[in-house]
Amino acid sequence: MAEGTVESWERQSGESVQAFEAFAVYRDLGPARSLTKAARELHKSRTLLGRWSRQFAWVMRAVAYDREQDRLFLAEQAQARRDIARRHAKLAQAVQSKAVARLQTLDPRELSPSELLRYIQVAAEIERRAVGEAPAAGTVEGRDQDADVASLSDEERRARMDQLRRELERRLSEGKK
Repeated sequence: MAEGTVESWERQSGESVQAFEAFAVYRDLGPARSLTKAARELHKSRTLLGRWSRQFAWVMRAVAYDREQDRLFLAEQAQARRDIARRHAKLAQAVQSKAVARLQTLDPRELSPSELLRYIQVAAEIERRAVGEAPAAGTVEGRDQDADVASLSDEERRARMDQLRRELERRLSEGKK
């Protein structure tokens, strides 16, 4: 807005304090506003408010005010979504860091393969969703995952866990850039 410009919902040039205060009451009644309701609330005549309304374009000003309030609300919602996404991404990175640290100190035989794979999968999924990505294609869920892991030999399980650890470390290093 240019300096010195008055928004339509603010007091206008030539508008008395009383007329503006009446407009503010009318404006703040929201979508169900009416001159009758404003007159009743102000204990003033509807005729007087009707004259001020026509003279100072109350209907147009109230609509402009409503639009501005909607714009501000949408901007607040967008900022809240960005804040949530940032928090979730940080949380996912923290969980992934813990998983990597644990993986580096664990003998893979201490956890069942399905537990370990699920831990990594959940952390990666949280991170994906936090940045607005769709769930990973081909994500294995629930019993299908257990069946797949159960069919692997110990050597294949170790190799799969190493592969997942490397993938997790790669994602973490990309996330820090």
